[in-house]
Amino acid sequence: MSLIPSFFGNRRSNVFDPFSQDIWDPLRDFPMSTSFITQTPETSAFVNTRIDWKETPEAHVFKADVPGLKKEEVKVEVEDDRVLQISGERKVEREDKNNTWHRVERSSGKFMRRFRLPEDAKMDQIKAAMENGVLTVTVPKLQVTKPDVKAIDISG
Repeated sequence: MSLIPSFFGNRRSNVFDPFSQDIWDPLRDFPMSTSFITQTPETSAFVNTRIDWKETPEAHVFKADVPGLKKEEVKVEVEDDRVLQISGERKVEREDKNNTWHRVERSSGKFMRRFRLPEDAKMDQIKAAMENGVLTVTVPKLQVTKPDVKAIDISG
């Protein structure tokens, strides 16, 4: 039993050997039914929906990755209290009994993201477009008019 790793094979498994090939998993026997660890198909799509929000001088622009979804499967809504909601659903592929699945990694289920819009958003002019799996929501901004400044001559 050596504490020095062997680089030439003949490796023995030893719990005291820090270079042992056996990997101890402390969560191996832990029940996975706790809510903070469980990832269901309903939450996996929600978690994986990434959205960027940038502000330009003219608008707030949201870009969401929604690959494989049609525009009919995505909803963009605005609530009265200035909340933009982007939601949708990825349907599970129908299983065919003649097929053998080797790996299923693509997420399915519902997703929803909500953003409180700032006061300068033009709520009645929001536009959305989808191209190549990217949803773009553009929220124009109110034009802030700068007050006219007039110079006053000082007498005396």
